[in-house]
Amino acid sequence: MVHTRIELPAREIAGSKERRFTPSVTTYIIENNNEIDRNRRRPVILICPGGAYGFKSFREAEPVALRMMALGFNACVLDYSVAPMDFPAAFMDVCEAVFYIRSHAKELNSDPDKIVVCGFSAGGHLAASLGVWWNSGMVEQYLPYKGEEVKPNALLLGYPVISSGKFAHQGSIANLLGNKFGISELMDKVSLEKNVSSSTPPAFVWHTANDDLVPVQNSLLFTAALAEHGVAFESHIFRSGCHGLSLATKESTGTPVLVEDDVAVWPELFQKFLNGLFKQN
Repeated sequence: MVHTRIELPAREIAGSKERRFTPSVTTYIIENNNEIDRNRRRPVILICPGGAYGFKSFREAEPVALRMMALGFNACVLDYSVAPMDFPAAFMDVCEAVFYIRSHAKELNSDPDKIVVCGFSAGGHLAASLGVWWNSGMVEQYLPYKGEEVKPNALLLGYPVISSGKFAHQGSIANLLGNKFGISELMDKVSLEKNVSSSTPPAFVWHTANDDLVPVQNSLLFTAALAEHGVAFESHIFRSGCHGLSLATKESTGTPVLVEDDVAVWPELFQKFLNGLFKQN
């Protein structure tokens, strides 16, 4: 396994009063071997842990990366900006990460056309943000890249924060926007169900019906928008389980309430979805 931490550029935001956090990716790359396939290029899963844009959960980082490796994927974990920050710092970080992975795909044994951005809770909001904003002009506004260079090929969203409206997790949206919270134009922009288009990448989305922190309506609003715009997706709403399940196994928690056998099947469901999606492409 190639396991290393790589610092990414921390570009300044015009007018920002906050010192820019230096983002990084930690790699979990399966090494090629002559006995199997020395030239194999695997899909890579870029993982954005949750934490309400206030911290980043370890449970939604390394355990997920190791599970993705076990399924035959390469993985990277993004350490991105959290509060206090100026919008759109976190978005710039995920763009930098995708650009790095795509431009270094050969050395990462990865397929540059099979980059999946994954996120949980607020990390799901970050992943979905790139999915809906990659061609909005924001990339070119803040970074020296074109939107196509940082476009994800698919999304993996676990109990994502999506909306800033009735079903919002207000703490996540407040941390994301900082002193810009409440500005109508930005509130609509970060309500991602309103920004889905036919150019949004295919998505695998899962949630639990009784999530008491980020209501399941967040995922329902997003998948309804995907359906409206003809975007391929697969959605799994599990009957029971609290917020923040991650893998829903003992490997990702020390708390029994976060172990849900019925939910723990989601990585295999995602694997089938992704294999089918990329086989078609």
